[in-house]
Amino acid sequence: MVDAFPPRLVYVLTVRQDNPEVRARLDQYRRLLSADERAREGRFHFDADKERFVIGRALVRLQLSRYLGGDPREWVFVTNEHGRPALLAPGGPASLGFNVSHTRGMVACALAATHDVGVDVEWVDRALTHDVADRFFAPTEVADLRALPAESQPRVFFDYWTLKEAYIKARGMGLALPLRHFAFRLRPPAPPDISFDPEIDDDAGSWQFAQAWPTARHRLALAVRREGADLDVRIADVVPLVNA
Repeated sequence: MVDAFPPRLVYVLTVRQDNPEVRARLDQYRRLLSADERAREGRFHFDADKERFVIGRALVRLQLSRYLGGDPREWVFVTNEHGRPALLAPGGPASLGFNVSHTRGMVACALAATHDVGVDVEWVDRALTHDVADRFFAPTEVADLRALPAESQPRVFFDYWTLKEAYIKARGMGLALPLRHFAFRLRPPAPPDISFDPEIDDDAGSWQFAQAWPTARHRLALAVRREGADLDVRIADVVPLVNA
């Protein structure tokens, strides 16, 4: 049975790598992958990285089949010149957009009825060199971050970092979009908004952003281009299920 994907919905699925139900299904997930994907898995050095890759690819394949039909093993993916994957569907690109992010302990996947969607999830309990924000953030972001108490800065750093990653992933251009040439404004409890330097040709009003803490150690950000009113964003922790 194929489920219709609601046109005004963005669905963000998170999968916890340490979930026993997920770990019990790793072999099932691996059997969904293409020969090329299995070869890519083999090039990872650490088992944890291999597992996240397998979970992410299986999650995408299962969700595509849920909403578009077909065998999850038969989807074919292509990448653009910046490395962004897309679905190669008969007759052209599929109508369902997706984006995947991996970090320590978690995989996240965003699905939307637009290809301009990006998601980033980061494990926040890791050391940062002090100059990362100075090198990659816009001047207003750096100033806002440095104005905070020192103990608050590490977590707010990930507010900015995940938003910036989600945006460049939604654009499909990677670091061809210089991170310093666009800036976020954090407005809790309201969603963040974005502004652009003249070097970036984009419409700030066409973008919607959302943030979440899937766990106490994982910060997640979503970027999606939409027309009109904001889309309905739903975030859920899931165990991908493989039909027998």
